Amino acid sequence: MIVAGAVVQGTGHLAAGVGCQDAFKAVELDATAVLAVADGAGGRERSALGAHIAVDTACRVLAEDIPAPDDLPEVWTRWTVAGGARVVAEYLRAVESVLRATAPSDPVEAGALAATMAAAVVRPPWAAFVSVGDCFGTVLTRGPAGTAPREGERCHLVLPPPAPGTPGPVFLSSPGAALRVRTFVVWEPELSGVVLATDGCAALTLDHPSVRELPPQVGPLPSERFFCGLAATLRANGGDAAPLRALLSGPQAARTGDDLTVLCALTEGS
Repeated sequence: MIVAGAVVQGTGHLAAGVGCQDAFKAVELDATAVLAVADGAGGRERSALGAHIAVDTACRVLAEDIPAPDDLPEVWTRWTVAGGARVVAEYLRAVESVLRATAPSDPVEAGALAATMAAAVVRPPWAAFVSVGDCFGTVLTRGPAGTAPREGERCHLVLPPPAPGTPGPVFLSSPGAALRVRTFVVWEPELSGVVLATDGCAALTLDHPSVRELPPQVGPLPSERFFCGLAATLRANGGDAAPLRALLSGPQAARTGDDLTVLCALTEGS
């Protein structure tokens, strides 16, 4: 499996002298990959630290007792739901421990480390997702036999960002966050990859439905040019993340002003 990721500081953060508040982490276990991306809340003094705690926690929790590829759907569903609850609980425990150690005489609330997070366990033919907040996830599938990867592969937005007009993002440190975890399990024999991204990447990686002559209520759609092109490039270069970093540093990405993070796991066959 090819695992590659990149994080780029947003132009808005750079101009304001604010450090990058995104983070990502991946763990490879034989034919399985555990991925996590996190976006620290803007304006929170320690949100970058919160994002790093989030990805560390998600990868540690979700790497434990992963169901087997031939387990039943209900096994994967129960495990994913339980894993999502554990990620929130362990994140809060880790944040409280950090706050006690770094500011014992000057208490700081957990909200100072607020972050959103999306994580995925990729064990073909399964992909299990856990999300809190506005990060999003895309699944790639193989096309018909005999087609080249770029032409044959398809992308599917299975963990969309919240729709415009909905209340602000939920953070891992928000009250009741454990009740607002989004979980999703995919069984797909033609699974060829999973891509996670923070919300700063939406303008670069998601298309308006009008691009495919669909009504607005359909919601954002994954850009095949971005996702399928990225997958083909990473397979061709063996997982070198330099082209991904270049995409996240380009003019189209820079206009968001926000930090940008993309992390993916791809099967190596076409």
